[in-house]
Amino acid sequence: MYGPACTAPPTGGAVRARAGREPAAPGLSVPSRSLEPVQELHDAPLAPLTTFRLGGPATRLVTAETDAEVIAAVREADATGTPLLVIGGGSNLVIGDKGFDGTALRIATRGVTLDGTALELAAGEVWTDAVARTVEAGLAGIECLAGIPGSAGATPIQNVGAYGQEVSSTITEVIAYDRRAGETVTLANEECAFSYRHSRFKADPERYVVLRVRFRLEDADGLSAPLRYAETARALGVEPGDRVPLADARETVLDLRSGKGMVLDPEDHDTWSAGSFFTNPILTDAEFAAFRARVGERLGEGVEPPAYPAGEGRTKTSAAWLIDKAGFTKGYGSGPARISTKHTLALTNRGEATTEDLLALAREVVAGVREAFGITLVNEPVTVGVSL
Repeated sequence: MYGPACTAPPTGGAVRARAGREPAAPGLSVPSRSLEPVQELHDAPLAPLTTFRLGGPATRLVTAETDAEVIAAVREADATGTPLLVIGGGSNLVIGDKGFDGTALRIATRGVTLDGTALELAAGEVWTDAVARTVEAGLAGIECLAGIPGSAGATPIQNVGAYGQEVSSTITEVIAYDRRAGETVTLANEECAFSYRHSRFKADPERYVVLRVRFRLEDADGLSAPLRYAETARALGVEPGDRVPLADARETVLDLRSGKGMVLDPEDHDTWSAGSFFTNPILTDAEFAAFRARVGERLGEGVEPPAYPAGEGRTKTSAAWLIDKAGFTKGYGSGPARISTKHTLALTNRGEATTEDLLALAREVVAGVREAFGITLVNEPVTVGVSL
């Protein structure tokens, strides 16, 4: 996951302003009447709403600012059989050059509620801003997820994680509109089926539209949660498991991410990306043994690949390491889509790329890693109208 929309929503096309706003109430299931969306555009460019800045137009783009408006737009699309694309921060989308033949629904809901250690975020809230607010409030649990731009509503879908933290550790409930049931549902953490970069919502993308997310954080007297990521601990001069001042943890993570081109900067084409384009492979014991043998054959005996426990009989390895050792170094590529000059895991638009340019590079990387190590990388961003 990476970044909110890089620019303001596109202008032009037919615009229909909402006649009046009806506030969303807790437990809202369906709107009592039809609500006009905040803004409706036709043949609307979607590229400005993604951090890749790629993709063709949508037949129709609707922006919704309340839960009721979100539900009204979803119900309208479902009632008419219109394909629906939900866009939050645009940080995890690869949209085809031909665009999207249907309704694109941009979630622009706002709302932050802090009650003790309980946090509730509207789906459209900017994630990195919410992290900053929790740090200012002295609450620990998501401080190492700073600098991941994008919307709060995307975090449970991807089970967003970085630098030793995942949102599944702090989410208590997700409030979503269930398109199959036609009502709002509240799903407890254990009902969300969280796993590595995955969830119930990602497994069944046509069913749920996230409206709000609830978290339970920790009041640790201004200290962070125990640091679980070695790189973060080293940068702070402490040991894994130690706690540090919350602000220090957040700033260190922001510095680390910036050094890898993982904090949005419109002037830096290394950030015109989706952040990590591939997930880290999780291998069975047998698969990891075969992988180690391939590493020895290719790189020499004694070279050990990265290995992290991932549950009984499973090991996670590094996609970035695989890409680099397969010969795709930082800055690789000669066209308008290239690997970031700062991090091999990020594929970037250098300013003039098309989605097909990006996919050609991604396919080349996937094929090269498979040939070198027998592992097939899986893309992390959601593809719309295209595939690897």
